Amino acid sequence: MNKIFCFLLVIISLSSCQNKDIKSYDLVIYNAKIVDVENESVSENQAIFISEGEIVEVRKNIEKEQVVADRLLDAEGKFVMPGLWDNHVHFRGGDTLIQENKDLLPLFLAYGITTVRDAGGDITPSVLEWKDQIAKGKLNGPTIFSSGPKLDGDQPAWPGSIKVSDFSDIVAALDSLEKLEVDYVKMYDGNLSAENYYGIIEAAEKRGLKTTGHMPMSADFMKAVSLGLDGAEHMYYPLKACSPAADSLTKLNLGYGMIEPLIDTYDPELADEVFGKMSEENVFVTPTLYIGKTLAEILEVDHQQDSLLNYIGPGIQKTYQGRIEGAKRAKASGSMMRDKMEEISLRMIEPMQNAGVKILAGSDCGAFNSYVYPGESLHGELNALAGAGLTNAQALRSSIVNGPGFLDLGDKYGSVEEGKVADLLLLEENPLESLQNLKRITAVVKSGKVFKREGLRNML
Repeated sequence: MNKIFCFLLVIISLSSCQNKDIKSYDLVIYNAKIVDVENESVSENQAIFISEGEIVEVRKNIEKEQVVADRLLDAEGKFVMPGLWDNHVHFRGGDTLIQENKDLLPLFLAYGITTVRDAGGDITPSVLEWKDQIAKGKLNGPTIFSSGPKLDGDQPAWPGSIKVSDFSDIVAALDSLEKLEVDYVKMYDGNLSAENYYGIIEAAEKRGLKTTGHMPMSADFMKAVSLGLDGAEHMYYPLKACSPAADSLTKLNLGYGMIEPLIDTYDPELADEVFGKMSEENVFVTPTLYIGKTLAEILEVDHQQDSLLNYIGPGIQKTYQGRIEGAKRAKASGSMMRDKMEEISLRMIEPMQNAGVKILAGSDCGAFNSYVYPGESLHGELNALAGAGLTNAQALRSSIVNGPGFLDLGDKYGSVEEGKVADLLLLEENPLESLQNLKRITAVVKSGKVFKREGLRNML
């Protein structure tokens, strides 16, 4: 009789378990301290539940025995934050450098960068192929958002650009970019006219396409903002709007020769008005401070012993010579433009931030941009922004919050919470306390796939 009773109990218990709604997950990270960059806070003893590359639940810790998951990861009290975004990178150099560009992808992950915004080049088909392969989990690398080819004048500065000479070219160019399904429009100023620059912004605005890039120095930055410009890459163009001498200098047709006079006539009060308008119109700025300093010092610093130079292919290394020769010519002519531009850019950051302008952290790494290494250079940019007056939290937001914000993807990125993409960093120490802690990576989670420290090293 006792044996029958026990047997019935087992059946009832199994039946009860089967009736429970037991969830299964791909990955569960527990014993984590979640870093909230927006609110500058840390939540302890948290568990993060991930399925199909997305965070499906975040709550107080659980016992691992209570969880059904393909993989359990004990964070051991370490800090978890969203993966970093590098909002200005380049994949370029022509067909012969396609493989060398592709080989750089693991470098981003090794430095905790899970997303990049490609700012245009001449190997778009390959970049879009990598983007698709990464999204499908067939290639290890950061998520790529791309502008595709740049839009320039009829004598473009870079190979692979789309030539724009009149309105019909604008229509055809935007048709081409939409067919490629690019994520935004990047303009360049090889010889793009002011009128066509304005025309691209207006036409893109009607199609719901984001616009950013370089501005012809013959154009008016504030007019572009009023037409719907969404971003500016580098500080030259906001700088121009902050000088009362801008109109008279434009009439002299000096091109970038007007930069030093613009710096000399920079007006902080006018700048406050400009930054206020930029904030009101939700214009993003990518300062690229780190590359500015690197190029300003390129003749004084010996980069041949850089440890990361070993990861750069010989073809890309050859492209570095162009910047070196340019620096030699500038030195011979007595130009101090790069040094002065570096100084004024640093001065502009804090008032921009205080006015509410959204700053984007971007490294400008890639072929032709000498010794600006993928991964490391974004860390350099974040530290440069902090050195210019941003708090650690503000610097982090310029990467992980403002990056997706530019692309209207804030509902999918920027925090560790339900519904967000599972791109995460596990860090030994709190990045809010020191940006140097971003280098102390225990693991990178890319779309739910875990790369531990040793695995990241092996990828390199």
